Amino acid sequence: MTELPQTQGKTLPDAWDYKGRPAERSNSGGWTSAAMILGVEMCERLTTLGIAVNLVTYLTGTMHMGNASAANTVTNFLGTSFMLCLLGGFVADTFLGRYLTIGIFATVQAVGVTILTISTVVPSLRPPKCDINGGSPCIQASGMQLIVLYIALYLTALGTGGLKSSVSGFGSDQFDDSDPDERKKMSNFFNWFFFLISIGSLGAVTILVYIQDNIGREWGYGICACAIVLGLVLFLSGTKRYRFKKLVGSPLTQIATVFVAAWRNRKMDLPSDLSQLFDIDDFPVQGKEKKQKLPHSKQFRFLDKAAIKESNSTAKVNKWTLSTLTDVEEVKMVIRMLPIWATTIIFWTVYAQMTTFSVSQATTMDRHIGSFQIPAAALTAFFVGSILLTVPIYDQIIVPIARKVSKNPQGLTPLQRIGVGLVLSIIAMIAAALCELKRLRAARSHGLVDDPTAEIPLTVFWLAPQFILVGAGEAFTYIGQLDFFLRECPKGMKTMSTGLFLSTLSLGFFVSTLLVSIVHKVTGNSKPWLADNLNQGRLYDFYWLLTILSALNLVIFLACARWYVYKDKRLAEVGIELEDDGPTCHA
Repeated sequence: MTELPQTQGKTLPDAWDYKGRPAERSNSGGWTSAAMILGVEMCERLTTLGIAVNLVTYLTGTMHMGNASAANTVTNFLGTSFMLCLLGGFVADTFLGRYLTIGIFATVQAVGVTILTISTVVPSLRPPKCDINGGSPCIQASGMQLIVLYIALYLTALGTGGLKSSVSGFGSDQFDDSDPDERKKMSNFFNWFFFLISIGSLGAVTILVYIQDNIGREWGYGICACAIVLGLVLFLSGTKRYRFKKLVGSPLTQIATVFVAAWRNRKMDLPSDLSQLFDIDDFPVQGKEKKQKLPHSKQFRFLDKAAIKESNSTAKVNKWTLSTLTDVEEVKMVIRMLPIWATTIIFWTVYAQMTTFSVSQATTMDRHIGSFQIPAAALTAFFVGSILLTVPIYDQIIVPIARKVSKNPQGLTPLQRIGVGLVLSIIAMIAAALCELKRLRAARSHGLVDDPTAEIPLTVFWLAPQFILVGAGEAFTYIGQLDFFLRECPKGMKTMSTGLFLSTLSLGFFVSTLLVSIVHKVTGNSKPWLADNLNQGRLYDFYWLLTILSALNLVIFLACARWYVYKDKRLAEVGIELEDDGPTCHA
């Protein structure tokens, strides 16, 4: 009788249940577990975006901040959220595991949103309303009021970062990538992952924004708090069904050890015979899966010194003084991705404007459809709708055409998709600048330049093109980046690689903060680009600046993309077949 493959057995060889026993295939993992994990991520997206997308109007209208300060507060909040994904990934891989990381950080986020809700209810935690009829100036939020606000926002950011870093990884853990059927389901998991966070985003920019503007901030933020608590309860309810993987340690440690060992051995000469370098064949691996041996590459030769072994040495191997050549090559893979990583940051700087100045523009324009007034932040529904529309258009129309033209089964490669997104972001900033010029002409022609609260008789739908273009750009760039970083990272570094990808979003928001601060300081108070009264500013020049920076970045990206060689092609050239390391993310 033929023995069944191990992957078809009752228990899984590399997964355990909540009691530490080998996980049984029939009653663990799969779509039931994945659905609960997707549920908490959808709630997280609804909560975070429900706060961020309309935050600029709260900061200017209720906390009485200037436009530049409010925009920077929003971008710093979002930037910190994504940057903390790196911390969350490190904690998950090294100390807590993905399950505990999600549970703990979701709780932290719930606390942050609850404090934010309380600050909208207690009158002493926000400044008094402006007395427009009395002619007295608006009183800005006091130091204590801002402290409470920032505690709430950054606890929320901390929770978001820790939760987001582990959700996709823990979700993929629920499928056995050595089983063909479950591997296919895992690929579908990533599709549903992107779809549901988009649904959460759509709910945030429509329902929540309307509630915040028309019923009350306390109700809008209260719903956010309830949503993340509901997501946490749903997540914890699946504990008995989850599949757990053992901690593998942070890849950041491996990168650090390679650099330290290379520096320690910097005075040594590299041997002419590469077989003399230390590699995974030189010592037995016990208790864990042996890595796939990688061929030597000629780039970044200074790191090869980390694998120089002393002759006749019988001492125990110390990873801080000696690394395997395979470890060195994995670090080289990460370094090769860095130019692509750097040239995608500017896209998210453009993206940041959709939650800051574009919303500020909308507050000054005619937002009526009949007797109904659209909330200013609800314009981001065009943004989310564009994402949801672009994904099926890409799959059903663009991919078949691209397959015929390029003979690539994927359609567009990950780098090509990123390139399309960068082009769309440039066109979006051109549209934004032209729209702002039209808005200012309308304000001048109707004598409304000096009144920041007046409604300019120009329909808000003139802003739709910039939202639609950036949304379509995100559909290409986000999925292209995720596909690229998961596909090209070394095996075992997917959590870190996801964090690396999300850090581009973070740095994009921080670059936006830096640009706003520099422009606000350089243009001064006489002819400011970013005035508190947008009708007296030159926001269009800021958009032109982003257009120029994005165009220059595109040129650099194209050069980096031309230089980059995909991992599977590089290994195929030396006759090595790439091991299957799970699915990549497709739209």
